[in-house]
Amino acid sequence: MTRALLEGRHLDRLLCMPIFMIYAAQLEGESYADYVRDYRVLVRCQMRLVDEFGIDCVSCCSDPVRETADCGAEMVYHDDAPPHAATRVLADRSALAALQRPDPLGGGRMHDRVKACELFSHHVGGDIPIMGWVEGPMAQAVDLRGMSELMMDIYDAPQWVEDLFDWVTEMEIAFALAQIQAGADLIGVGDAAASLVSADIYETMILPRERRIVQAIRDAGAFSRLHICGNTTHLLPHMHRSGAELIELDHTTDIRRARELCGPGTVLMGNFDPVAAVYSATPGQVMEACRRSHETLGHPYILAAGCEI
Repeated sequence: MTRALLEGRHLDRLLCMPIFMIYAAQLEGESYADYVRDYRVLVRCQMRLVDEFGIDCVSCCSDPVRETADCGAEMVYHDDAPPHAATRVLADRSALAALQRPDPLGGGRMHDRVKACELFSHHVGGDIPIMGWVEGPMAQAVDLRGMSELMMDIYDAPQWVEDLFDWVTEMEIAFALAQIQAGADLIGVGDAAASLVSADIYETMILPRERRIVQAIRDAGAFSRLHICGNTTHLLPHMHRSGAELIELDHTTDIRRARELCGPGTVLMGNFDPVAAVYSATPGQVMEACRRSHETLGHPYILAAGCEI
């Protein structure tokens, strides 16, 4: 049933698969610090969303720094906001040579997400998709090194950046496979900071690593959902070449060009503004935003906002 849903078979309506994180915890009255650290809280909150709203996916996504934490960063947790790393694992480029890839089953925050996949499989396995999550090469490199530092490195030390991207890619493949083994049907690949680089840099340095992650996910029998926050209009000619079955478009992207550039067979998701068109909107305005995105992107299409609701 889950594979049929993701392939768009046997459907008489649009799939609805938005990303819920902080709202899921708020709905259940849970601290977000507990949501991101205790897989049992996350699963209970996600199941509440399914029960109340009938969405077509449960998600293990909670924050982008699970891998960063397991790589040794000091973490700061908040009751009403995502956690963040207080230290840079790669404050010095030389640290990469000695950095050990964490074991996704080693008892850390990555393992907590794997346990969420296992628990979800007991609740909804085979009925609706279970979405695991990994960071893409650019996003995770930024988490480990820092945004400004990595942007300078791309010009000052491009070979080191390529080595870092390869290091990250192998870590994320292992993390994705562990989640699939635990029950995930779909793996989100979040590569947020990739929208900030040129199309040439994306095509030559980032896309090949995204393709490796996506291919490993496909070889393991699961689907991929590529999510790049921000304006990805300049990346659209390349994003669909990642091989991801689902491409999610943020609300700043020119979706009138998306179908043309991504091709008629690509499943597109998005892209209405999660704040202006949902959080601050009336029910009628929400419906209109959904209708407009679907009408513009056409088929195949899955209903979602541009980013987290």
